[in-house]
Amino acid sequence: MPNASSPETLLEVRGLTAGFDAGPVLFGIDLDIEPSELIALVGANGAGKSTLLGVLSGLVRATSGTISLGGEDVTNARPEALVRKGVAHVPQGRRLFGTMSVKKNLLLGAYLRRDQEVPDDLARVLDRFPALKDKLSRDAGTLSGGEQQMVAIGRGMMARPKLLMVDELSLGLAPKVVDRLIDVVREINREGMALLLVEQDVLVALDAASRAYVLENGRVVLTGAAAKVKDDPGVRRAYLGL
Repeated sequence: MPNASSPETLLEVRGLTAGFDAGPVLFGIDLDIEPSELIALVGANGAGKSTLLGVLSGLVRATSGTISLGGEDVTNARPEALVRKGVAHVPQGRRLFGTMSVKKNLLLGAYLRRDQEVPDDLARVLDRFPALKDKLSRDAGTLSGGEQQMVAIGRGMMARPKLLMVDELSLGLAPKVVDRLIDVVREINREGMALLLVEQDVLVALDAASRAYVLENGRVVLTGAAAKVKDDPGVRRAYLGL
């Protein structure tokens, strides 16, 4: 992990502590993401992964530490300000508007945009997820779990973020659907979008990512190249059953 911010660093987190009324959940988190990186954040249930995404997207307040985006301090910035600055969050459980159409759910991702390229981006999302093309007028709540996850990721893409954070992409989905979603994640990453992939399925995340962070009890306990993290004896015992 870099020890100091470089001009190329997209996201830099230093000494981040956060929690809720019951007490702190994150303790002294350091994390870096460079432009166009695909980073995995892995750990067991309750490790603090979703809380960290909540802090990075402005939904949970940090109690100490700093968050910088492109060299700008964005610690405890409001969610809409972070979206404007290029951070999009695909939450665990998708959180679609179930009684709204698929198309309206997708367009909500672009609600802060004022440019003329929103229709082109919608077409690109549908090219990524052709299964949605004939379902644009259907209520999002009537879709399968995999299709709902496609809408959730597509909605994030519609914001044209510099950093797309996806929380538990594989949760409750069939392996074939997960494979397709991971393929899309890799494709949009190759086109230049940085991704932070938060996963309880450690193997899925480490196979997709270039670097990884392992979170345990609110602390980063290991970081490095994803392949090296995958080969770490502690990770293999704790998460891979090897």
